[in-house]
Amino acid sequence: MINEEYTFKGFSTETVSFLKNLNENNNKVWFEENKENYKKLLLKPMESLVMDMSNYMLTIDPLIDTTPSVSKTISRIYRDTRFSKDKSPYKDTMWITFKRPSKDWASNPAFFFEISQNSYRYGMGFFSATPNTMELFRKNIDTSPKEFKKSISFYSKQNVFVVEGDKYKRILDNNKPEEILDWYQRKNLYLVCNKEIDEVLFSQQLVDELKSNFNLLSDFYHYLCKIKK
Repeated sequence: MINEEYTFKGFSTETVSFLKNLNENNNKVWFEENKENYKKLLLKPMESLVMDMSNYMLTIDPLIDTTPSVSKTISRIYRDTRFSKDKSPYKDTMWITFKRPSKDWASNPAFFFEISQNSYRYGMGFFSATPNTMELFRKNIDTSPKEFKKSISFYSKQNVFVVEGDKYKRILDNNKPEEILDWYQRKNLYLVCNKEIDEVLFSQQLVDELKSNFNLLSDFYHYLCKIKK
């Protein structure tokens, strides 16, 4: 049921059009001419979405940063092109992350929501896990298999999320069953719900969907937090 007190009213078809136009006109002149549209169509709705999610996210983890601002929970629109072959100055995909503040932010598990011109997605996992983090993950599976199986017991009972992240081609442990190897072989790891643009994106229903489905991932989130210790 939609909560009438939500400040987030949904993104709009104009949001999607803005992202498409940005993709086709990824230059400073166009962006400066359309900066107010960026704020109105993309940034403001994302700020509202963060605010409406914040209290719930803190029930999952009171250490999560829920500040509704750029570089805290909301990604910057400006790309860092220093080490990239792609010199496009602006991102045409934007995202929200809910994570614990840390200098090692890329290897901490995070809940996320991401929107692009053709789709949106949400889930939880590592943005860019280090080899050491994934080695700790595998070690914990080896030493405490029951704890790991308990943390992912929800997975076979749902049809919202899939496991993604690059895998090693070489089998790391031939004694592991196939359902465990699907997790064990990962170089990076996250659970994600991939969706095409639909009416949910344009309504308050998105808040309820995120809360409900993030709840499915909460136990596994805490499992990932523990392996970092």
